[in-house]
Amino acid sequence: MRIGFFIVASLCAALAGPVASQGTNIAFGNLKQDSGAPVEVSADTMDINQTTGSAVLAGNVLIGQGEMRISAASVSILYNSDRSRIARLQASGGVTLVSGEDAAEAAEADYNVASGIILLSGNVLLVQGTTAITADKMRVDTNAGTAKMEGRVKTVLNVKN
Repeated sequence: MRIGFFIVASLCAALAGPVASQGTNIAFGNLKQDSGAPVEVSADTMDINQTTGSAVLAGNVLIGQGEMRISAASVSILYNSDRSRIARLQASGGVTLVSGEDAAEAAEADYNVASGIILLSGNVLLVQGTTAITADKMRVDTNAGTAKMEGRVKTVLNVKN
């Protein structure tokens, strides 16, 4: 009877950890990202609209900034008001974000280059080594090197004795 209680108590303690830490950030990537670094872009096609100050990349899109890489089927690039810098990247269609050994997949991503914040949404999957976490959304702070999973977060906890 004591062994059964010990197992149940251990399981409850292990499961309480993630619930208590829902508001905390997890590490993402090996180092802090330099949001001021140049943004390298490649795609099958690029459509530039001088009137709106935007561009649309389509087909095998790959975007790199420092150690971070984003790939997607399509990415809209929005420039700041004087069109001197990229303000936002909005990706859709099989989005993959890689930083160091960490990788995340989602349906869409919105990267605010100035703030260094990337919002991933739609069936988010984060893989860190042997750990996989799924959620509705993930907020990545590239300046701090952290991420926050939100909305029905799921993972498997390995309890060791």
